[in-house]
Amino acid sequence: MSQAAAAAASSATIGDSEFDRDTTVIERADEPGVYDAELSGGWTIITAVNGGYLLALVGRALSAALPHPDPFTVSAHYLTSSVPGPAVIRTQVVRAGRALSTGQASLFQYDENGAEVERIRVLASYGDLAALPDDVRTTATPPVMPAYADCFGPEAGPAPIPGSSAIVDRLRLRLDPATAGWAVGAPSGKGEMRSWFELADGRDADALSLLLAVDALPPTSFDLGLIGWTPTLELTTHVRRLPAPGPLRVAITTRNLAGGMLEEDAEVWDSTNHLVAQSRQLARAPRPTPTP
Repeated sequence: MSQAAAAAASSATIGDSEFDRDTTVIERADEPGVYDAELSGGWTIITAVNGGYLLALVGRALSAALPHPDPFTVSAHYLTSSVPGPAVIRTQVVRAGRALSTGQASLFQYDENGAEVERIRVLASYGDLAALPDDVRTTATPPVMPAYADCFGPEAGPAPIPGSSAIVDRLRLRLDPATAGWAVGAPSGKGEMRSWFELADGRDADALSLLLAVDALPPTSFDLGLIGWTPTLELTTHVRRLPAPGPLRVAITTRNLAGGMLEEDAEVWDSTNHLVAQSRQLARAPRPTPTP
C-alpha cells in the first residue's frame, strides 16, 4: 500500500475518538502559537500522565503551528511529572522550509500558587509523510510474534498487571507471552517487550498516535525483574511513514542498565510489514525491592 493510499484509508476511520478528544489543543485568540489543553486522567501511569500521550499532545500543537502536517523527528525532555488537569503549550517556529519545518514547544502546568511549571520541552521537524517516495531499502525485519489471538491482554494474568493504570483501558495491548513472564513473577531477564497495539476505541493509527505507541508498553525493566514506575528522561522518535490500517506491532529492547538508568529502543511495524516508527529513550530504572 502506498503512502497516499494509507493516508486515505486511515482518514476514513479517524474521527472524534477518545485519543482525538484527549489530545485536543485550542489556540488562544490573543496569543498566536499558544494552545490550551486539558491533560486527561485516562492516560495516567500510577499518578503521572504517560509520556507518549504527552508527546502526542504537544505533537498536535506543533502540527497546528507549523506549515507541515506530520512529525518526522521529535525529541522531548521530560522535566517534571505531569498530572491530569489544565495545561498550556507554547510553540515557536524555528525554521520553515519547502519540505521540512522545525519548531519547538514546551508544555506548562500550574502549581498551587498559580505559577507556570514546565513539564516537557520538545524540538521537532515536520514534513508531509504522504509526499515521501515509496522506496524501502532496509535490513530491518518485523518482530517474530505469535498471532494476535495467542498473545496476552491484561485479563490473562491471575491478578491485575503490576503497574497497570487508567491507560490500560484506552489501549488494546496483547503482549507476546515470551515477554509477559514478569506479570506472574517469572521475568525472562532479557530486557524485551513485544506487543500488538491498538487504540481501544478502534481508531486506526496515524502519525500522531505513533508518538503514543513508542511509549505505551510496559517498560523493559519489568522483564529484568524491576517492577515499578520507570519515568522517561528523554525520548526521541522518528516517524518513517504513514501506517496502514490495522493493529501495530511494537518491539522494545534494552541492552544496558547502569547507574540507575536504562535505554529503550523501540520499533513500530504496521499491518503491511512496514517499519513506521523508531524511538530511543533514556529512563530511570525502578529501584530493586529490598530482600527481607
